[in-house]
Amino acid sequence: VQLQASGGGLVQAGGSLRLSCAASSGTFTYYVMGWFRQAPGKERDFVAGITWNGGTTYYSETVKGRFTISRDNAKNTVYLEMNSLKPEDTAVYYCAADPKWYSGNYPTDSNYFMDSGVYTYWGQGTLVTVSS
Repeated sequence: VQLQASGGGLVQAGGSLRLSCAASSGTFTYYVMGWFRQAPGKERDFVAGITWNGGTTYYSETVKGRFTISRDNAKNTVYLEMNSLKPEDTAVYYCAADPKWYSGNYPTDSNYFMDSGVYTYWGQGTLVTVSS
C-alpha cells in the first residue's frame, strides 16, 4: 500500500488548506487513518484520526475546533481540512494507515489513534507553511 499526500503549501495566518491522502491499494475501507505532523527540530505529533466509516474522529487539543478529518472510501482518500491556521501549524504533515482492522471493527481508545507505532503505512509528507 502506498499513500500519496498532497495539498500542502504556503498560506497566511488565518487561512485554510485541505490536505489529501490517497491510498494506492488495499482494503482501504476498513483502515484506521491518521494525520501526524513534524515541525523542524521536533518530534512527530498526532494531529487527527478517523475510523473506517468516519463515524469516530479524534483530534489533538492543539487543532481541535480548527481541523477536520474526513474520508471518502470510494476514492480511497482521507482528507484534513485545516482552518484558522497559525504559524505554529507549520510542519510536514504525514498521513498514516493502520490496516489491522476489518469488517467494520475499530479501536475505541483515543490513545490508540495517537500512537504512531500502530500505523503500518506512511505517506511521504506534505509541507505546510503558515506565515504570520
